[in-house]
Amino acid sequence: MNYLKYTQYVYLVAAVFFTYKSISVWNEATDEHFIFLGIAILSVFMFFFRRKFAKKFEARNESK
Repeated sequence: MNYLKYTQYVYLVAAVFFTYKSISVWNEATDEHFIFLGIAILSVFMFFFRRKFAKKFEARNESK
């Protein structure tokens, strides 16, 4: 499960993309920018959650 170290960074890439998308559609008449901004915030939260989970998983494997 070495891929867990790298999958957390996918969330940061997604957060950057959705932040860019939110800024690019900000002046349009629709409220899409709030959806994209919410997904970006969720992606940042998931990055930190996965990071903490990966550290716990690694510590548990080192103790065995």
